Amino acid sequence: MTASTPRYPASQLPDLPEDIRAKVLEVQEKSGFIPNVFLALARRPAEWRAFFAYHDALMLREESGLTKGDREMIVTTTSAANHCLYCVVAHGAILRIYEKKPLVADQVAVNYRKADITPRQRAMLDFAMKVCQHSDEIGEADFAALHAHGFNDEDIWDIGAITAFFGLSNRIANFSGMLPNPEFYLMGRLPRDKKPAAA
Repeated sequence: MTASTPRYPASQLPDLPEDIRAKVLEVQEKSGFIPNVFLALARRPAEWRAFFAYHDALMLREESGLTKGDREMIVTTTSAANHCLYCVVAHGAILRIYEKKPLVADQVAVNYRKADITPRQRAMLDFAMKVCQHSDEIGEADFAALHAHGFNDEDIWDIGAITAFFGLSNRIANFSGMLPNPEFYLMGRLPRDKKPAAA
């Protein structure tokens, strides 16, 4: 293996099983590009299917009291704590779009306690960070703090499960050397009709 040859090369679209290729093309159609995670994990199709099934069950769950922005905020904040470049950049981009705040992803990744978020979201992130870093210390007081902000026990499960799932994702991205697509960096930072000025 050389510096120019990755240890775990990404799969190529034509080589994917039909069901995975269809899902990847659907993502490409929606976003305009294929996020690297889809091809990186496709080297093991059974794991790809399990990973994205659980991802979708958590992130697309309709009965939850968490908004799409809340979920991406949890991912961005805890992924920063886990030093995962891929997830901070990719999910930070999605967070900016859902919250319609170009600064929020950078703020929560660096210090969510000083970010432009609601007290409810801050309580949510307090819990997520405790799950991320000290899950063995979770107790009744942690649940009570979230109940005071209107979260029920199922919402709290969502916060904890999203944090735990992306802890897995962070570690796979980190050990495998997965890098975020360049497209993610500018998403949600500027209005669609504006382009950055030439240097």
